[in-house]
This record gives sequence, structure tokens and C-alpha cells, in this order.
Amino acid sequence: MESNGGLDNMKIKGVNLGNWLVLEKWMNPALFEGTTAEDEYYLPRQLSPEVYEARIKIHRSEYITERDFVTIKRMGLESVRIPVPYFIFGDREPFIGCIEELDKAFNWAEKYGLTILIDLHTVPMSQNGFDNGGISGVCKWAQDPDEVEFALSVLERLAQRYGTRKGLLGIQPLNEPITENMWKTMDIEHRYPPADPVLAQGSAPITMDFLRKYYLDAYDRISKYMPKDKYVVIHDGFELMAWKDFMQKEKYSNVILDTHQYLMVAEANGCEQTVEAYVKYVKEELEPKIEEMEKYFPVICGEWCLFNSLACGCDTKGGQSVLNGVEGSAEETVSAEQKKKIYNAVAKAQLDAWNKGSGYYYWSYKLLTDTVNTPGWIGWDSWDLGRSVEFWLDHNGII
Repeated sequence: MESNGGLDNMKIKGVNLGNWLVLEKWMNPALFEGTTAEDEYYLPRQLSPEVYEARIKIHRSEYITERDFVTIKRMGLESVRIPVPYFIFGDREPFIGCIEELDKAFNWAEKYGLTILIDLHTVPMSQNGFDNGGISGVCKWAQDPDEVEFALSVLERLAQRYGTRKGLLGIQPLNEPITENMWKTMDIEHRYPPADPVLAQGSAPITMDFLRKYYLDAYDRISKYMPKDKYVVIHDGFELMAWKDFMQKEKYSNVILDTHQYLMVAEANGCEQTVEAYVKYVKEELEPKIEEMEKYFPVICGEWCLFNSLACGCDTKGGQSVLNGVEGSAEETVSAEQKKKIYNAVAKAQLDAWNKGSGYYYWSYKLLTDTVNTPGWIGWDSWDLGRSVEFWLDHNGII
């Protein structure tokens, strides 16, 4: 085994800029008003081109601005993970590209001393069937060699454009490719019913063999334009321990393993909805695995947050919302003091675990959903860094 070591003994402390360039309806429902669309695939198909363009351009110009980069830096964070869509270059109608926005982000990041992890968050016909994978209930991308090649070409073009930029931390070839176990845990067919069942026919989880080959191909395509001090970040496919024999040669010394860990998934797997159970799960299930895999790769937790059903005051059925048909809480039933105790405990446990590896990115920086006045969304405040930062940044020695 040739260990990839750590990130020069550094710990990444960052936040995701979710819902900026890749839309997620639950994070900003107003963008989807007047449509029945549940995802970004159907939004432009249910709006006139003029209305769609206006909504998207206004959203992108206002949702994240230069000031946000200043705020993130002042919080003591040092990196942002930016989800981008496969149509970033504007070559997949009817979608509108967003390469200019990413250009601005790099200029802002470099001015204020932040780094950027570019995350290819969606691919055509999706790699997971999630509502954040571009099209809900469909998972067929890996079955189409032409679309796999298209994704690789997007990565290559991103590497050409940003590979030598000071502000680049690295490029992530694919967000959350779903493999068999998580496909079953998330119950994709029922949790994310497709708008078009015919289009969804043949949807299936991605195999580990496919994923390994894709990562090897992506590494070669990206590395042509990116020096070794930049990183290629591979998601674990929800199988954290499955990568010990992968990319261990010196050639791959700049590879980071990314795992996404949410307490709602622990709940979906049967974890009791108590502080004690959450903390036990993190300490006994996650922390040892991260510590073990850190021997093979620098390991980051690229997505996590404080969200849990206990703080919501109701069983969210593994993080499901009113958009999934789960009613949620109509009013706040957890006191501010109770919530503080819950969040403090799960924050400390999770940060201790991530610090066994090479850092983290919180999900997410910003949420436009009103979690105070909107029935069903009570308790979802912790998905927003600004609404939950007081509960965890002090645990990390930042404030």
C-alpha cells in the first residue's frame, strides 16, 4: 500500500454553495412557482423561455455575490465547494449555461483568500435519481456511453479553464453516484417518483466496476491540465470502505476520497432519534471508518449538517419533506434550549469524526425556505450555515 497521506497535514474547513448553479426545489421553492416541476430538468419545459431565463439569471445574480465570499472568509472558513451542472458551458438546450458565474466565483475566491472545489453535481439522465441529480426518479446516465463521454468532456473543459488557477483546490468528477445499498436505503422509486415513468424505465444503481473505471478515466482527462498540487476528489458512492485497493500508486497521490454523511441516513437505517443514539452512531460507525480510510487517502466529509428528526420535533422518515408527502411539523415543538443541546452534541460528535480525516464542507451556505413560518419546514433551519453556525463553529476552534 502506498498511502496518499494527508492534505499536507491540513484540514479543509469549508461550506457548499448549494442551490446556486444547481437548483434544488426545497431550498428555494419560489423559483418553481407556477409549475409542477420537482427538479431542474422539467422547470424550463414548463415555463416560457423568457420567464425561465429571467428567473434563472436573477437567481444566479442574487443568490451568491461577492459579499458572501467575504462573509464565508470572516467566519473562518477557507474553501467553498461549488456544485455545477453538466450544462455549465451552455451546450445543452433548453438549459442556460453558468460558466460566467463560476468565473466570477474564482475571482472573488482569489481576492478574499478562499479556494474552490468544483463539483460536477449532475449528469444527463442522472447518476442517482435524487431531486438534486437533475431529474428525480431517473438514474440511467451510466448506461449511455455517449453521455458518459459528455461528462468526461465537461470535466476536461473545466480543467483546461481553471486547472492552473490559484483559487482551485480541485475538481470532483461526480457527486453522489448511487450504488446498490444506498439505492435500497433511499428507496429511490418511491421517495423520488418520476414525472415520466416511461423515461424512468431501466433506472438502476451504478456498479462499483463502472464507477472505478469512470474515476480512472476522469483522472486522466483532468490531470492533463492540472498540476499535482491540485486535487481530484472522488465520491465514495456511499461505500466508504470499498476503496482501499484503488488509486494507491504514486501517480494518484493527489486524490481525495469524499464521503457524505447525514444523520437522516442513519435514521433511515434504523438509528433511534435520540441525542445519545446520534452521537453513538457517529462515534462508533463513522469515526473509526474515516480514521481507517485516512491511511489510504485524505478523507473529507464533503457534505454534512446538523439536521435530524429530533430537532424537528417529528419523524422526517429519513429526511423527507412535504415535497415527498411527509407532513412535517406545523409549529415549533422543540424549545430553543432543547435545540441548542441537540445541535451542540451532534456538532461536536461530527466534527470530532471529520477531524480524524482531512476536513469537511458543510451543507449548505444558504437556504431560502422559511423554516419559521412555513408548516412542514419547521426544524429545517440547520441546512443553512447562517442559521446554525453558532452551534458548531465554536467546536472547531474557529470562533
